[in-house]
Amino acid sequence: MLFGLIGKSLKHSYSKRLFDEHFHGLYSYTLFELDEIYLIGQLLKEYPTIRGLNVTIPYKSEIISYLHHIDQMALQIGAVNTILVENGYLKGFNTDVIGFEQAYRSILCNNQSLALVLGTGGASKAVAYVLNKYHIPFRFVSRTKKTTDAFLYHELDNLLLNVSLIINTTPVGMYPLIDDTVPISFNVFSSKPTVIDLIYNPEKTMLLKLAEEAGCTIYNGMMMLKQQAIESWKIWGIY
Repeated sequence: MLFGLIGKSLKHSYSKRLFDEHFHGLYSYTLFELDEIYLIGQLLKEYPTIRGLNVTIPYKSEIISYLHHIDQMALQIGAVNTILVENGYLKGFNTDVIGFEQAYRSILCNNQSLALVLGTGGASKAVAYVLNKYHIPFRFVSRTKKTTDAFLYHELDNLLLNVSLIINTTPVGMYPLIDDTVPISFNVFSSKPTVIDLIYNPEKTMLLKLAEEAGCTIYNGMMMLKQQAIESWKIWGIY
């Protein structure tokens, strides 16, 4: 059986290393870079032994139209990061939700004021699902206003917000562009929020460095990566 990860650029990914360290060669895991999501059909023809796939940026939402079945929670979220392949039949799931919740449960239980979710992609949808579950009010922040209640980054400059939690769900600052960071106003660090960056490579992004310098408690995405991977393995029946 073959397993793998699909995405557009996978140079940053630790998924194969994590998989190989856990299964010690019992199964194979490959990184499949796809320039366009429609190439998923060609990939499955070329590798007929594929049993499961993880999905990463930028295809977590785009992959949905190529699936034969989607789990109810993933459908509600609007993003899929795990696929089970059975005789050419593709079933989609979202393990980011469980991964995020399991990794940061203690933080979520202690944060009841405003959270800022940076980005509006597939990962942000899973984060929003969990924040709603814990009744934590939040606002999306992005470069373009996707919803009427979202903030633009530059709007944060003049807002006095009692922010308790900031979660970066964007790829900005990911290896190899480790000096990049989201254009967030550093006024939001004045309330000393907990800052979570779902990026895990590098271990400490520029955003986390700046937050730490401002006296914030910081976490990267490695815990989430491990937790969501375990949930994927359970779906594939190999854990």
